[in-house]
Amino acid sequence: MLRSLLRGLTHIPRVNSAQQPSCAHARLQFKLRSMQLLAEDRTDHMRGASTWAGGQSQDELMLKDECILVDADDNITGHASKLECHKFLPHQPAGLLHRAFSVFLFDDQGRLLLQQRARSKITFPSVWTNTCCSHPLHGQTPDEVDQLSQVADGTVPGAKAAAIRKLEHELGIPAHQLPASAFRFLTRLHYCAADVQPAATQSALWGEHEMDYILFIRANVTLAPNPDEVDEVRYVTQEELRQMMQPDNGLQWSPWFRIIAARFLERWWADLDAALNTDKHEDWGTVHHINEA
Repeated sequence: MLRSLLRGLTHIPRVNSAQQPSCAHARLQFKLRSMQLLAEDRTDHMRGASTWAGGQSQDELMLKDECILVDADDNITGHASKLECHKFLPHQPAGLLHRAFSVFLFDDQGRLLLQQRARSKITFPSVWTNTCCSHPLHGQTPDEVDQLSQVADGTVPGAKAAAIRKLEHELGIPAHQLPASAFRFLTRLHYCAADVQPAATQSALWGEHEMDYILFIRANVTLAPNPDEVDEVRYVTQEELRQMMQPDNGLQWSPWFRIIAARFLERWWADLDAALNTDKHEDWGTVHHINEA
């Protein structure tokens, strides 16, 4: 397996197992939910359900999922596996720039849903982050490759389809609770960040180099987190998030979320109705190039 080969190359710290609840029940719940969703998909294929095979291991998905490669202006240049895109090696010290999305899901109380990535994740394990962060993929049905004309008009159906797919995969949120029309595309963020863990003794072999599409949505949803993807979920207010992000709390945060929280999130969240229902905070024509994470 890919994982066994990589363990000899890089150190990914693990939290104390005593801090982790038994995941047997969570895995059973997730398997039951997956079986239910599979049955629904088989009888509802005409609704355009994703053809993505999400029941594979993270190692398999690293090899099989094909990310969309772009240049610094978000022009599509090709596609490559997640493994190729996320390796930070001497011949490609910043990996390969590819498209991503970050979903910020709010409930009807205006609270933001956070997740803590599973400690078994290959990249950025155990960090806290926004609701869902992943990649639109090449070669999927529905099509997840947005053309620049679709970015310019703010529709981005590909990014939204990918978001619906991954919200179901990671958090067990049924697709019917996430209509594409409810997502609001705000802007794009270009950043690069190596996955340097505090206990690491060598340069990072992994990282993210992304053209990140920011998507907001307000929806009341049911959750059945996938324990292979997510260790914990939590709804928070703005003040609760501020307290969580205090350095003395000892929590680790994803680099993309730290950037968004520091530069954009506070004003968007403070004006949430406008962010979700008007064009006040939309900036489709700009790529925000962030030089540090």
